[in-house]
Amino acid sequence: MVQKYQSPVRVYKHPFELIMAAYERRFPTCPLIPMFVDSDTVNEFRSEDGAIHVIERRCKLDVDAPRLLKKIAGVDYVYFVQKNSLNSRERTLHIEARNETFSNRVIINEHCCYTVHPENEDWTCFEQSASLDIKSFFGFESTVEKIAMKQYTSNIKKGKEIIEYYLRQLEEEGITFVPRWTPPTTVPSSEASSKGKKQAAALALITPDAAVQEGLSGEALGSPGGAPEPAVGPPDDKLDADYIKRYLGDLTPLQESCLIRLRQWLQETHKGKIPKDEHILRFLRARDFNIDKAREIMCQSLTWRKQHQVDYILDTWTPPQVLQDYYAGGWHHHDKDGRPLYVLRLGQMDTKGLVRALGEEALLRYVLSINEEGLRRCEENTKVFGRPISSWTCLVDLEGLNMRHLWRPGVKALLRTIEVVEANYPETLGRLLILRAPRVFPVLWTLVSPFIDDNTRRKFLIYAGNDYQGPGGLLDYIDKEIIPDFLSGECMCEVPEGGLVPKSLYRTAEELENEDLRLWTETIYQSASVFKGAPHEGSHVTRWPGFYILQWKFHSMPACAATNLPRVDDVLASLQVSSHKCKVMYYTEVIGSEDFRGSMTSLESSHSGFSQLSAATTSSSQSHSSSMISRWRFY
Repeated sequence: MVQKYQSPVRVYKHPFELIMAAYERRFPTCPLIPMFVDSDTVNEFRSEDGAIHVIERRCKLDVDAPRLLKKIAGVDYVYFVQKNSLNSRERTLHIEARNETFSNRVIINEHCCYTVHPENEDWTCFEQSASLDIKSFFGFESTVEKIAMKQYTSNIKKGKEIIEYYLRQLEEEGITFVPRWTPPTTVPSSEASSKGKKQAAALALITPDAAVQEGLSGEALGSPGGAPEPAVGPPDDKLDADYIKRYLGDLTPLQESCLIRLRQWLQETHKGKIPKDEHILRFLRARDFNIDKAREIMCQSLTWRKQHQVDYILDTWTPPQVLQDYYAGGWHHHDKDGRPLYVLRLGQMDTKGLVRALGEEALLRYVLSINEEGLRRCEENTKVFGRPISSWTCLVDLEGLNMRHLWRPGVKALLRTIEVVEANYPETLGRLLILRAPRVFPVLWTLVSPFIDDNTRRKFLIYAGNDYQGPGGLLDYIDKEIIPDFLSGECMCEVPEGGLVPKSLYRTAEELENEDLRLWTETIYQSASVFKGAPHEGSHVTRWPGFYILQWKFHSMPACAATNLPRVDDVLASLQVSSHKCKVMYYTEVIGSEDFRGSMTSLESSHSGFSQLSAATTSSSQSHSSSMISRWRFY
């Protein structure tokens, strides 16, 4: 498997020419990189006007590997070939490196680039990418991969340190400015033509870079428009190393690489709005920075967010008054780490009454709004405290918890909520403090703990009785001044006290079903009534032609579909016999232009967890640009 690495954009607040002067001091050896033993110049070329300088070096490395492995491999040193192509006119330096030793067993390619900052010509940007492909290595492939990545990431960390070291060295010598390249006095055209041909021929011997060859020969031969186009600076949407540290935290080079690569993939495939960097990072952390696994769960979550319009829930949905009066939870300052603090008095809350009065969907939607508010508060606290804050702390008071809270429909609603939150808000819980756990708590914990991720469970701190007031208790995590009054603190907490929901607010099972249905259909899905003999057409954008599964949900399930999943023929036969109508769930997306290449929602719509799946049916399709439009008709 090929291992890849992509760095963020590192910005030096110094002019390009001064950075180049510091960079050249790394050779032939660098005391800050002990493994860099020596380097010899193999080939070198400089254009007549001095604008282009290409130099190829053979670098000798003493890799930190086990002695046994070196003995088996039969080498003490590893050699790399590095080619630097400096274009002083365009102010760019491209560095290409590849391994010479074991090149038939291991393929290592690296590309680095120094360019001028797109918004400040007195600053310099640096980017780095690399790939490692181990085909075979005497049965030690895994060991070699670990050694290579460890050595590589170690050198990456030192990269900025080395440049800054030599910048200080130049400053001590009184060198704080290096003039930019300027073209020399023009020579006669015939002489320039003759010299230019020789230069181009010499350059072709040492570099396969066709762009550099064309740029030099075009200029030297005096061809119209011979000067190469200006190098393109790094796009504005690339991640900056300083930005990552300030807003996302201290990440290892490989973690930075995973974030950048997954973000690039989303930019390329998810046409339109992509998640915030903090959100992408949470999914990576939830899967230990395994890009493939993180990408899978993130795509499913993006589809879910689109279907339920979660991005707009804080602006478009107002919680019912029953929730505002009887849901015993709310935000309350922040903990000692600056995380937003949410207080939930679960023991005082009438979960049965809330479910009977509101239904499961309304409760779930309220929890989603709490999580969205938590994300917003994390962003605010990041700005306030000047450090990355990506999660919140939840304080759960269980005083009053009893068997009434173990009512089966209530537990079912709780488990569904846990499942949805775990799938779509990974790594948002920084710490969960459970206080005053009664004797009935182990029963509840036994029911819900299997549905909680292992990483999340490790963030739980459980205190029975008044144990939270002693050493290692609440004061270790929350300042004394903001401990709620109901926990013997000094701060008045505005979280509702809960209490029993009046039975007069209870709804019938039919009313709750209709309310759940109303909330359910308030998504990008739409409902349509299809009568006998009255066709209804729909369409869906897909990337590839082939077999697709049509999804639907019966709100009043026909008799033929009472068990398992119904077949289309059975459904249609039932509709022809009876006078019932069938409500079909569907949604559409507007295709803006012929260049439309689809969105993540289109491509991932088959992951919907709301509809029941029919048997696979063939959809007729019509070509549209690079996508396909699958069409269907219901009778």
